[in-house]
Amino acid sequence: MPRLRNSIASAGAAAFAAALLMLTGCDAPSPASPDAGVGDPAAIKPQLGLMTSLPLYWGEGAGVADLAAGRGAVPWQRTAMEQEYALVPLDTLSPIPALSPDAPEVDPLAGLTRLAVVQPRGLSPADNVALDSWVRGGGRLLLVLDPALTGDYAAPLGDPRRPVDTALIPPVVARWGMAVSFDAAQGSAGRIAITDPAANCRLVTDGKAATCAVGKGRVALIAEAAQFEHRELAGKDGAALRAVLAAALE
Repeated sequence: MPRLRNSIASAGAAAFAAALLMLTGCDAPSPASPDAGVGDPAAIKPQLGLMTSLPLYWGEGAGVADLAAGRGAVPWQRTAMEQEYALVPLDTLSPIPALSPDAPEVDPLAGLTRLAVVQPRGLSPADNVALDSWVRGGGRLLLVLDPALTGDYAAPLGDPRRPVDTALIPPVVARWGMAVSFDAAQGSAGRIAITDPAANCRLVTDGKAATCAVGKGRVALIAEAAQFEHRELAGKDGAALRAVLAAALE
């Protein structure tokens, strides 16, 4: 069971998604039919880049051979997200050198307009630069940084297979005019502060989330990952989780 705390998840994903929608000026997302996109070439799902240390795309404990063969149980989070999006798992955000010296670099963000970075292992300086440039060019980013995960994981502390228990705050967050800290006094995972008065940012749900217009793009920052960890907090068939994604990314 998740640790009880004054959180976005316990407050209700529907209310949180509604708050995000008001700030971003979007209409409420329409729930997809269970058969949407199945066998219908016209109903191609939008791509969503996904970078995370959580077992959202691959199951916890999946080995290299299992990943290569596509074996193992599909995590419930992936099943929920794939009802709306075609997921593109990412290990890096910055350009990758080509195998041939004469070939151009491979840009993992090329062609993507939506990106979810959920409790990442840490962004390199090049990742920070690439992410900032991508957002300013018009990208829609959901960034989830939880200072204290509440999920139970089999891998012990220090094991590289274990999710990052304490979020590593990338410097690009400060560049966008925000800061994230652990909010022990309120019993919540994190609290966001707007550090740059000139930033076009607004807080949501008492500082547990924020939205920012950055260049031509938009960032939705959430200081809690509980809905991505605990099935019982994500709504039936992940509906509440999908509502948050839609509110942040549309």
